[in-house]
Amino acid sequence: MEKYEILINHLEETLQLAERLSRHLKPGDVLCLEGDLGAGKTSFTKGIAKGLGVEETVKSPTFTIIREYEGKEFPLYHMDVYRLKDSREDLGFDEYFHGDGVTVVEWAHLIEDQLPDQYLAIRFFIAGENRRRLFFEPRGERYKSLCKEFFHEYFGH
Repeated sequence: MEKYEILINHLEETLQLAERLSRHLKPGDVLCLEGDLGAGKTSFTKGIAKGLGVEETVKSPTFTIIREYEGKEFPLYHMDVYRLKDSREDLGFDEYFHGDGVTVVEWAHLIEDQLPDQYLAIRFFIAGENRRRLFFEPRGERYKSLCKEFFHEYFGH
C-alpha cells in the first residue's frame, strides 16, 4: 500500500495543509481520520472546511455524530463516530459517502464495515508538543491519483 508522510510543526501548518488539500477534493470524496485525542483531526477538518468555503465555525460533532456545512461549491459532511454505541447502527452513512459533498470521518475504524471501498485514510501521530506526523494512505485509484497530484504540488516536485 502506498503511504505518504508529512511532519507538521504547528497548528497553523495543519490548517494550511488541509486547506491546500481541499482544492483537490470533489463531491463523493471520503477522508478517514485516525489518531489520538488532541492529535489534530478536528483542526485538519477546519482547514478542509476553510478551503471549501465553509463560513460557519466547525466544531467536533462528538455528541451529534454528523454535522453538515455548506461550502461554496458543495457541502462538507463532518462525522465523529467516537461515541457511536453500535458500529452497525445505520445513520445513513452511505448517503453521505456517495452524496454531493466531501465527507470527513473521525475515528473511522469504528465503522469500518460501513466505509466505502475507496477513501483516503489519514493517520495523525503526536511527535512533540506542537508537532504531528501525518500518514496519508490512499485506498483506491481515485485517492492514489489525488495523493500523487497533491504531494507533487505540496512538495513542489
